[in-house]
Amino acid sequence: MKIELHSIPIREIVEGYSDTGEGGVTGYGGKLNIRPSFQREFIYSEEQQRAVISTILKGFPLNVMYWIINDEGSFEMLDGQQRTLSICSYVNNGFSITDSDNYAKHFTSLTTGRQSKILDYELMIYICEGTHDEKLDWFRTINIAGEKLTEQEQRNAIYSGTWLNNAKSYFSKRNCPASQKASQYMSGQSIRQEYLETVIRWIADRDGITAKDSVSSYMSIHQHDDNSTDMWLYFNGVIEWVKCLFPEYRKEMQKVEWGLLWNAHHNEKFSPSELSGRVDELMSDYDVTRKQGIYEYLLDGEEKHLNIRKFPDRDKRTAYERQNGICPVCGKHFEINQMDADHIVAWSKGGHTLPENCRMLCKSCNRKKSDK
Repeated sequence: MKIELHSIPIREIVEGYSDTGEGGVTGYGGKLNIRPSFQREFIYSEEQQRAVISTILKGFPLNVMYWIINDEGSFEMLDGQQRTLSICSYVNNGFSITDSDNYAKHFTSLTTGRQSKILDYELMIYICEGTHDEKLDWFRTINIAGEKLTEQEQRNAIYSGTWLNNAKSYFSKRNCPASQKASQYMSGQSIRQEYLETVIRWIADRDGITAKDSVSSYMSIHQHDDNSTDMWLYFNGVIEWVKCLFPEYRKEMQKVEWGLLWNAHHNEKFSPSELSGRVDELMSDYDVTRKQGIYEYLLDGEEKHLNIRKFPDRDKRTAYERQNGICPVCGKHFEINQMDADHIVAWSKGGHTLPENCRMLCKSCNRKKSDK
């Protein structure tokens, strides 16, 4: 491994800056690949970008950056992508900063002196030579400005290739096709790879991949595929199925694992109108504390998804005293900490979590009841 420190002015780095929108971002006269396949997406907010420019205008030092030199003399950005893209974007009028008079200023609106102050600012860059494995290891261990790599960003570094680039075009960009089609049904952020990770986990489950890290297993299997069309079509099928079964959107739908539900139930027959009526009922049910679980419950009938409201301690004590500590099933006496609260009329049969519907069963009888 060989590392040398260089001082390079911004004017040289922004020369020939180009962003094709398909993941190809270059600078430094076309010799620097700012976003190699192992890099994360651009995640800086405008506030963070402005902070970079403010640092430069004040003459304060930015953290050191790292480049990798390739055999043919070109370079890849190892660490510093977010800051470099912020600089390149500003110099190309991508956003504005606020000056001392509170006026928004794009780069071309600055005085020649302030433009030069930015362009002449020197970035401290370590240029490294090493093997492919060393490059990936450095990338995983050098975190940028405190933005810790997500697990999926680390997987992307390991399983880079044509398949991943195509998958990222669907699931990882700002305003990517998946975001435009189904952001209401997905939690997390596309640019932090959370959409991509979720959909890979879903499709891995569809394909029967049971490894502990099913996402990595799926990516390993498909790393050298020409495209990710199968995953995109699968995702579209899942979302259309959801919209058909539950046409009325509710915010709780964003947290549901729709792909896993599709995998288990898409061949079953359901009535959208009946489902809609049941959703209305359950959403207004005081005893249902996990509203997102309603959708899972309606498809598989498992009450555990709903987290039915539990009896408070005062109701448990009242029922215990009323029963004189006797379990009504086995007829034996127990201390209160040896018993569990139970609905006399089950919630599924219309019983509610009210004091008059509470009884205490010994843990053994309650467990046997639950197992039936």
